[in-house]
Amino acid sequence: MTVHALQDGITLPRSDNDTHTGLPTDTRRADLPTQLVISTTLGLGAFLTFCFLRPRWSSLYAARKRQLGSAASLPNLPKTFFGWIPVLWGITDEQVLSSAGLDAYVFLSFFKMAIRFLSIAAVLALTVLMPIHLHFDRSVPKPQVSFSEWALRPTGRGMNVLGGKDKDEIKLDGPYLWVYVVFVYIFTALAVYLLLDQSKRVLAVRQKCLGNRVTITDRTVKLSGIPRVLRSEEALKEYIEGLGIGKVDSITICRNWAVLDRLMAQRQDLVRRLEEVYVVYTRHCRARRNLDTLPFARPSPPQPLPSEDEETQPLLSWDPHPSRGDDRPRMMVRVGLWGLKRKKVDAIDYLAMKLKALDEKIVGARKKEYEPTSIAFVTMESVASAVVVIQAVLDPRANRMTATQAPAPSNIVWENTYRSRGTRLICSWGISILVSLLSIVWLIPVTGLAGLLNLSDIRRVSPGLADLLEGSPIISSLIQNTLPTAVLTLFNILVPYFYDWLSNRQGQISQGDVELSLISKNFFFTFFNVFFAFTTLLRVEVLTCVASGTALTYKNLWEQLKGSLSDTTRIAYALARSLGNLASFYVNLIILQGIGMFPFRLLQFGSVALYPIMYAGAKTPRDFAELVRPSIFSYGFFLPQPILILIICIVYSVLPSGALILGFGWVYFVIGYFTYKYQLLYSMDHPQHSTGQAWSMIFYRVILGLVVFQLAMAGFLAINHAFTRSFLIVPLLPVSIWFAWMFSKVYVPLNKFIALKAVREPEFANGSTVSEDMMEEEREKGEKFINPNLVIPLEDSWVIGSRYQQRHQE
Repeated sequence: MTVHALQDGITLPRSDNDTHTGLPTDTRRADLPTQLVISTTLGLGAFLTFCFLRPRWSSLYAARKRQLGSAASLPNLPKTFFGWIPVLWGITDEQVLSSAGLDAYVFLSFFKMAIRFLSIAAVLALTVLMPIHLHFDRSVPKPQVSFSEWALRPTGRGMNVLGGKDKDEIKLDGPYLWVYVVFVYIFTALAVYLLLDQSKRVLAVRQKCLGNRVTITDRTVKLSGIPRVLRSEEALKEYIEGLGIGKVDSITICRNWAVLDRLMAQRQDLVRRLEEVYVVYTRHCRARRNLDTLPFARPSPPQPLPSEDEETQPLLSWDPHPSRGDDRPRMMVRVGLWGLKRKKVDAIDYLAMKLKALDEKIVGARKKEYEPTSIAFVTMESVASAVVVIQAVLDPRANRMTATQAPAPSNIVWENTYRSRGTRLICSWGISILVSLLSIVWLIPVTGLAGLLNLSDIRRVSPGLADLLEGSPIISSLIQNTLPTAVLTLFNILVPYFYDWLSNRQGQISQGDVELSLISKNFFFTFFNVFFAFTTLLRVEVLTCVASGTALTYKNLWEQLKGSLSDTTRIAYALARSLGNLASFYVNLIILQGIGMFPFRLLQFGSVALYPIMYAGAKTPRDFAELVRPSIFSYGFFLPQPILILIICIVYSVLPSGALILGFGWVYFVIGYFTYKYQLLYSMDHPQHSTGQAWSMIFYRVILGLVVFQLAMAGFLAINHAFTRSFLIVPLLPVSIWFAWMFSKVYVPLNKFIALKAVREPEFANGSTVSEDMMEEEREKGEKFINPNLVIPLEDSWVIGSRYQQRHQE
């Protein structure tokens, strides 16, 4: 036993000897001050650095405001150190919606909903639950400990997870446990109310926003499963108009453009090779930049744009004979078949001839007829007609003439439109199975990392290391608190990139579907591997295999996993037991992610750190132009972790550590809201892919968190022999599942479709709903449902002083 200093005038009992025959308890020292100091130092340093660099590197930190017209209406942020904060705070939801779109509005709405929940729950935990815990919790004897150590101590005693009794059984007071039942109902009701309230707001905004738009995307339907007899524009138009649901404006039937797409990919590679060779020839190996870009080169003087006559001249105009008045050496390349009759030729001339020959092939390929596929994009003359087509069953046969809302032309993955349905299904299911198997594989490093959180687990594997940690508080703090949190954070950063690569090869037709798939995969990883594997018996069973020298194969790992998941009661007990042991870890995780890491995201540390490397590897004007493009904001990367943090806050809300976790969770979401609001509006590019459909995924996953919360509290009460009160929580489980079912029936259709009553199409003098002026404007913007490789100009290479480089700078 140890004596700890008083903090905040609160003295509470604590025991360091809490041994169970089931799961080992957490014998770590509560190291909240150390984690706060480390995270605050990191976060404050990154935040102050951002405030200093923001007005100086506006091409990075105001890239969206400078380059995208949709952000032009946003207020200009002051260049003072902290003056941007109140201006950012004052930007309304309407401005977010008009500037950044529905996806950004939904993303920030989730943060606002989480802040509302945590504000109310934290106040209740501090003013009601904490005094009750302090007064009635007599589960541990004296001497005295501080409040933070008491709140983060292991909780849940009385019965072993496997069914036996503890060696030193200490029961909590019977009447005191009623508070758990009451507040499980209160917090469940609060979460469901806020979820439904925010759902109504999001769906109302979505219907109003999409119903008032009249663009070619809103009028276009994606048809799949088209039979062969209808795979022509004339036949398909006659079929659609024959249904009496509206007039067809245009039809694009997807065809097997694989040959053309390969030629265009070869051309892109060839153009880049030609640009590199020409840069070497002209010895222009340094970039030019504006004064407000990252400081790795001096700015170049402005150059006039070429005249109309100059634009008709070829961009790569060099003397094909290097001996004519030019003593600069020309790069040579070896050509020949398989090393036979190889000879050196001028690289520029050789690549230019190859490019010319490839262009002739592409021109010929564009004139060919290609085999039609079962997918087509049908543009109706009105949004109302398109809405009717999308929500109607067009064919009595399964998987025939299936209509869905078409994505924007720029978001279509054209190479997947001519892949067969069977191929796309195999890729989709194959990658889904692979992700599931990988989640089991990830358990090995994650459970090993979880073992560092508990001294008893460490002693099973390495008694010497356990003795060292017991004798050195500093080393114990670093290994048991800082190291697991930091490694897990790094793990959470790297794995989503691999899942992003998999999602892009799953055969999705649009980038919006790819992003939703990425959200699903990354959340599954964070929930299953970061939360579930930490809070079940699985980690102990795996560590037991390691300690006993048993081979940890996939077979016995699967057997342990299947055993842990086979019994709901077993899961509830394991959750209840482990939650108390891991409270300190989750507090450290929330503090590090919120206070420590969010300022680094605001700083865009990855982009800044990689810039010198990318700059060193850049050679051509095209390379340097790509350096100043705004970073991409991916909801698939940034949304899953906040959902998990909210679930953790809900699960711990009633426990003694709930006040700390709810408080730091509120700080996490407040800082995250400001960080992401700035990036979504000012600094990062975020293509509007899914029109706010991520809200359904958010709703279902928060309901999943409520189910886990109810299971954990039922197990906690059962462990403490409060079986009647435990059974009183059980009805909440089917009620929560019913809310998810009700949401799928009532709200999901509104999140997927546009209601006919919400459609507000303009009327014109000629009686049509779409004017010729509007169609012409869409054509000028390039909004056409056609493979861009069929129509994009075959532009020549970018060279120093070319019109493409100058237009980019302009």
